[in-house]
Amino acid sequence: MEETNREAEATAVQRVAGMLQRSDQLDKVEQYRRREARKKASVEARLKAAIQSQLDGVRTGLTQLHNALVDVKDIQGSLADVSKDWRQSINTIESLKDVKDAVVQHSQLASAVENLKNIFSVPEIVEETKHLIEQAELLKAHRKLMDLEFSRDDLMYEQYRMDSKNTSDMSLIRIYFEDVQSLSDELAKQLWMVLQRSMGTVRRDPTMLVSVVRIIEREEKIDRRMTDRNKQTGFIPPGRPKQWKENMFKVLESTVCTRIEGTQSETRESDKMWLVRLLELTRKYVLDDLIVVQNLMTQCFPPHYNTFHRFFCLYHQGVSARVQELASEDLEANEIVSLLTWVLNTYKSVDMMGHPDLRSECDVNHLEPLLPQDVVDELLSKYVQTFTSNITGWLRKALETDKKDWQKDTEPEADQDGYYQTTLPAIVFQMFEQNLQVAAQINEGFKEQVLKLCLKQMNTFLIRYKEEAIAYKEDHLRDRQLPQCYIQYMIAIINNCQTFKESINSLKRKYSQSSEPTASDANIEKTLNEVAKEGCQFLLDEVFLDLELHLNELLTRKWLLGSHAVDTICVTVEDYFSDFNKIKKPFNLEMTGEAHRRVVVEYIKAVMQKRITFRNAEERREGADRMMKEAEQFKFLFRKLTAGEDTDRLCDSIAAIAEVFKLTDPTLLYLEVSTLVSKYPDIREEHIVALLAVRGDATRDMRQTIIETLSQSKPAYMGIMQPIFKDITVPSMTMTSMTSMATAKLLK
Repeated sequence: MEETNREAEATAVQRVAGMLQRSDQLDKVEQYRRREARKKASVEARLKAAIQSQLDGVRTGLTQLHNALVDVKDIQGSLADVSKDWRQSINTIESLKDVKDAVVQHSQLASAVENLKNIFSVPEIVEETKHLIEQAELLKAHRKLMDLEFSRDDLMYEQYRMDSKNTSDMSLIRIYFEDVQSLSDELAKQLWMVLQRSMGTVRRDPTMLVSVVRIIEREEKIDRRMTDRNKQTGFIPPGRPKQWKENMFKVLESTVCTRIEGTQSETRESDKMWLVRLLELTRKYVLDDLIVVQNLMTQCFPPHYNTFHRFFCLYHQGVSARVQELASEDLEANEIVSLLTWVLNTYKSVDMMGHPDLRSECDVNHLEPLLPQDVVDELLSKYVQTFTSNITGWLRKALETDKKDWQKDTEPEADQDGYYQTTLPAIVFQMFEQNLQVAAQINEGFKEQVLKLCLKQMNTFLIRYKEEAIAYKEDHLRDRQLPQCYIQYMIAIINNCQTFKESINSLKRKYSQSSEPTASDANIEKTLNEVAKEGCQFLLDEVFLDLELHLNELLTRKWLLGSHAVDTICVTVEDYFSDFNKIKKPFNLEMTGEAHRRVVVEYIKAVMQKRITFRNAEERREGADRMMKEAEQFKFLFRKLTAGEDTDRLCDSIAAIAEVFKLTDPTLLYLEVSTLVSKYPDIREEHIVALLAVRGDATRDMRQTIIETLSQSKPAYMGIMQPIFKDITVPSMTMTSMTSMATAKLLK
């Protein structure tokens, strides 16, 4: 207590010190004292009030405890009196057992009297009920059935209460009312029949469906009441609970499945389009039924049944089961596509479950997939395998058909621009187009996969196409008279390559989201170029086989004396190229350029083969003039064939060689040869030796000097210009002569 006083004094001193820190505050000491006095009085008043309140509560509690004690003593006395009275009345209760039995018997008799009318008229009511069921008066029939069941159940319940172990009386009642259970079963059959035909019934007579639902709702209430009584007494009437509501939903589910399965009216054996027809009928029936459910059937069921959503789910489950059953069958490729297109696209579209009339009730995006993803993947894999096998067979068959056309005696068809072609590209890409259109109906990823597969198969097919073109050429070479239209069909083969390129690019633009080139693209491009290039080469081989005799006349004595070999060569080439005009660009331009090069090369080969050696200056002049004239003929011809393009360089090589022959002063021969070498750096020493040998007046020293000098100063060949002399070989006879001359020079 003293410590508390000290703390209070210390606090007061500190508080006063805080108030009197300045001199001017001394004037307010009296004011501070009155304020602190008021605070003290207020605190003391609150403290007294709190203590008084606590004391009042304690006083009230003590009073209540005293009253409770008095009440407990009164109750204790009352319990003692009750216990005494109970002990005295035990004998009295035992003597009232007969009264209790009489009360139970009275209750049974009262129940019997109450149901007496029904009990005596059970056979009559049963017959009336049967008649009502047959007449489809289901509500009236159910009312009579309930009366019979109530009479039976009340009697059995009273018997159960009186003596639950007396099975003989219970059996007697059950036997007497045995027709009631059969009536219940018969009525149930009628109810299920109406539900099975509910789609038709709701259109024709919706009141019938309403009656069925009312009956089922009544039975549900009775089931609940009997179940509750069973929990209390242990008694349950025969046939309870009926669970007709649960059975109703099972019947509706079975009805939906039956309607979906009943859409199949065709089989693969009777109709190749059986699956398409089946899926379309399923779509139509499901959509029609759901619209009927929404517009009519929902009005026949209580709102808490959530009828539309329930039917929506039932149809979804039924369709899913049916689709999975179809997916497990051995479907063909076109059937797989039809099924997947329907499942992935049609099912949730506005044509079926996403129809505007249904969209307000259910969201199709919340539906589970009709087919599990692994089943979809398995079907797609099976389709790819089947498609790969089929397309390989289709391409082989198309090529065999095209090969038969190659043997025809009539020319191939021409397109609108007059270019020869066969039907092969159109057939091939029609097949690709059809399958890509089908794949696009499934999804974008699968479309890309099928496109890659088509291009891969195309690459393999083109390799086979190339082999067949080569075999076609070899068969022709065995007998050049057959086939009669060899040239025209070889032109068509070349043109097909360009058509293939254009068609492939068209497919990629139309069906591929990616513009990046692939390995298949490069391989296809390479193979098509090879087929076209070799086809052009085969045609040129055909031309030069006809020119061989005339080419052999060049640079011979017969040629020098006035041969018409070059005239014939030009006429023959021009005649062939009248057919080659049917070749598409760019192959026709490449072929014309190659023909030009080969003609010039063959001409120069004739020079290098030393078929003639000029004897004097007159012969050299005549030969050179003839070569220049023929070079101009070739220029004129190939300008005409190339529509005026520059063709001078190749033909100028003939004129340059002619200048070497025409030179009259042998001392200037080195300069002329140097000019030739500078224009055509791919010329080799053996070529110069052959030219000097044909000229016929170059001494061995002169030849050796020219060769040695040119070897030291010859410009390097950079490979920029088109080579002429690169592929021209000099016969060994000429090389032998050169060697012998070199040996003689060394010996000298």
